[in-house]
Amino acid sequence: MTILLAPMEGLLDFALRDVLTRVGGIDRCVSEFIRVTGTLLPERAFRRIVPELAHGGRTSAGVPVRAQLMGSDPVCLADNAARLASLGPAGIDLNFGCPARVVNRHGGGAALLEEPELIYQIVSAVRQAVPTDVPVSAKMRLGLHDDRRAEACAQAIEAAGACELVVHARTKAHGYRPPAYWDRIADIKAVVSLPVIANGEIWTVEDARRCREQSGCDDLMLGRGMVSDPGLALAILADSGAQVRTPTWQDLLPLMQHFWSLIITHIEPRARAGRMKQWLNYLRRTYPEAEEAYQVLRTVTDSRIMEAWLTQAVWAHQPTDALMPDII
Repeated sequence: MTILLAPMEGLLDFALRDVLTRVGGIDRCVSEFIRVTGTLLPERAFRRIVPELAHGGRTSAGVPVRAQLMGSDPVCLADNAARLASLGPAGIDLNFGCPARVVNRHGGGAALLEEPELIYQIVSAVRQAVPTDVPVSAKMRLGLHDDRRAEACAQAIEAAGACELVVHARTKAHGYRPPAYWDRIADIKAVVSLPVIANGEIWTVEDARRCREQSGCDDLMLGRGMVSDPGLALAILADSGAQVRTPTWQDLLPLMQHFWSLIITHIEPRARAGRMKQWLNYLRRTYPEAEEAYQVLRTVTDSRIMEAWLTQAVWAHQPTDALMPDII
């Protein structure tokens, strides 16, 4: 089984990629999208979203990262893909699934699922623009307003030369509301021969099991479920017979401290506390200790307070409400 870590704008960035791949179970990551809108981007634009380019296109744990491009102009995407390929990513992924209204309004992301021919042109142009040893893959939703063109879009992606396809089993109109329609991935898988990876609404081992059964896919991409439960990939592997140990809250605390070190290095001060609270908000689905921490920290905006709590929590390993600094 191959397990991928999903790209999620505003959530699953380089910092969480670094931390979650340290936990284990992830075979490959896809970066959040790099938006291409009519210009050839400078190298720094790619490195800002994918700082792993400075380390051979891999996270600090050695997990490869494919850089994702999003746009609607085949020629401009091809030019940017060629520049990106020269920087050494583990591959290039193309976004045909972003549900953001501002993106769709400008013809990008999921809006392209209305035009299978344009999807073919984009994938073909990018495939031809980069060296043959650079993988070109794609991620799509089932459609924009409905899923009538899902099979046609997948066939266009395959015919254009993509080596792999991730399918998020919802339309743009579905957003992130459950359920995910994993059975529709099986329909897509039946009309293409390239590897298809299932994505969407996989929060637990049981979800993963049902997704594999209904989609017919051996391989999975995890997003919010992995953010909420950093041990999810390992647990899924254990369910299939692998001998693994999933992380406890005590195991997670040093990783949270590492996450914080990345945040204070790369994120502007006013956004730092919010990033930690964002992750805690997800973690409380899995860890009671995260719920306690979130309730205490949810109104905190001062990074110094956040850092004081984290430092004490890491070293003391006591209930979070007993670890809060007097400043709160």
